[in-house]
Parts: sequence; C-alpha cells; structure tokens
Amino acid sequence: MEISAAGRLEVRITAADVGKRVSVRRLSEPGVTQEKFTDTVGVLTSWDEGVLLITRKTGESIRIPESALVAGKVVPAAPARRRGPATSYEELARVSARAWRPVESEPLGGWELRAAAGFTRRANSVLPLGDPGVPLDDALSTVRRWYGDRGLPAYVQTATGAEGAQELLCAELERRGWVREVTAELWVGGLAQVADRAEGTGVVLSRTADAAWLARYRRKGVSEVALKVLGSGPSVWFATVPGAAEGAAPAAIGRCVVDGRWAGFAAVEVDPAQRRRGLATAVMAALAQRALAEGASAAWLQVEADNAAARTLYAGMGFAAHHAYHHYRQPAGDEAGR
Repeated sequence: MEISAAGRLEVRITAADVGKRVSVRRLSEPGVTQEKFTDTVGVLTSWDEGVLLITRKTGESIRIPESALVAGKVVPAAPARRRGPATSYEELARVSARAWRPVESEPLGGWELRAAAGFTRRANSVLPLGDPGVPLDDALSTVRRWYGDRGLPAYVQTATGAEGAQELLCAELERRGWVREVTAELWVGGLAQVADRAEGTGVVLSRTADAAWLARYRRKGVSEVALKVLGSGPSVWFATVPGAAEGAAPAAIGRCVVDGRWAGFAAVEVDPAQRRRGLATAVMAALAQRALAEGASAAWLQVEADNAAARTLYAGMGFAAHHAYHHYRQPAGDEAGR
C-alpha cells in the first residue's frame, strides 16, 4: 500500500487510472472477515457513481464502494514470471488459435469471427486481438448477426491475468448482459522437462485421428467438421497407447500441435480403469520428444480450474499458469441479434 511521509495510508488512484493494474486496500464488510481491511489486486475496469470495479486475474469482478477505500496505487502491469518460457498473451493467443482452427472465419478489424458448426466454443467464438474498427456496440451487433446467420449462439473469448489481456472488454461485456460460461487457464512450461518424464515407449504416433483414437476421445459422434478442427494446425500429431485386448479402445490418447518454438498439448485422456499408471505422462513424453525433433522448445496446454488431477500432473511437469481465458455468451433472448 502507498504510505505517505507522515506514515498515513493514501489513495493514489483516480478514475483516470481505469485500464491500469492497481492494488487497493478497503474496509472489510461487516461479518465477512475478522480482518479490518481487505486487499485486492487487479485491473481497474471502471469507476462510476462512487463504485470501483476491479477485475482480478481469474476474471472475477470485485465491486468496491469509493467510501470504503483506505489506500490504493497503480502497480506494474504484470508480475515477473518466475518459471516457464517468457511469452506475451498475444503470442500465446495466436499460437493456441492456430492449433484449433475453425472451418470458417472472417475478420472484423482486429477481431476474428470463427465458426465450426458448434464443435467446441474455441472454434465457435470471436478472438478479439485488437480493435474491431467500429464502436463496441456496433461490433457486438455484427457478431450476433454473423453467428445468428449460422444458427449459432455468439461467444466472445477473452483473457485476464496477463499484460495485454482483456479485463476492460470483460467488464464491458458484463455491463451489456453477456454471460461468462466457461473459465479455464493456459499453462506454459519447458518442453524438455516433459520429454524427460518418461521413455514414451508403447505410444504410437500418427498424423491422423483414426477410429481407435476417436473411440477414446471424450467427444463422441465426431463429425467431418470436428475431424477438420482436430486435424488443423501447422504440424499435428496424435498419440495412442493401444488397449490390452484386440479391438478395445486405447488405454490412452493425446494430441500435440507443433508451431515454431511452441508445442501445444490437448485431448490427453486415459481409460478410467488404467489411471495412475503413468500413461498420461508417457503420452505427453512421446509427443514432446516428437516436438523437440521438429525444433520446438516451449510447451503450452489448457486446463479447467476444477480439474484437480490434471493440474497436479501438469504442475509436476513444470507447467505454470500464464493467464485465464473465458467465453462470454450473448444475453438470453438476444439470439438473432438483428
């Protein structure tokens, strides 16, 4: 907190600091905690009518009455990373987007509208990396109309918790009634650490997702559109650990996309009856070794906040969270957008 020369806490932020990362101390609400003060760090996304809105790195919005402020100051845009490859939010957003391409896309200024017949939100949402070139309300009207023409709900994918992320856009969407449906995190780590975790023996690599691989994939009834999305990316590899019996579904599978220095992991799934045997590690090690051979050195993956088992596995491999990302759906009753 900011302390004056006289030893007093001071509020050194104003409404002019909207869009900056701040640290504030406020009086605690009665009955919420025994502590007198509560500290909050995040991006100041609005300061209207005596209320501050601060968006934390998780995407959670905190409302703070101006009258409850005790101290506040602007802090650096993002803390220095202690481990993992150095990278920006924009670099990761573009790399992860290339690893999961839609079947149809259209630019709207710096935004990309993406569609794939509803197969996953990532392939059926707007990626807003820049200015749409028109006022936000006009951009959102175009978005709703574009997805409505395809019989799809409109989604906007945003990110929080990293320099250059979109806390302000999140706040603007929420003001307009858009609903955050999904939050996950993108983690990064060194690729060699993954490759060295296991020999990767017994893992079969292929350029295509065959019938056996799809039999283990959690999304059943995969369409031709879904196969196109799964096969998209600069250099795609599928890993399979064959099942114990002939004709049985694989014991484990995984997918990796190599893109320059990056290797992105996804769809790492293990037969529930064969978990805790190191099969997920073996799959990732085999894919990582392949990616290293193609010149990659860094790794990324996406994991949901409530997937404790996956988070433990990936943390043990040296991965750490870089930023959170969210999917906002258009307001209910506004499906047409026309």
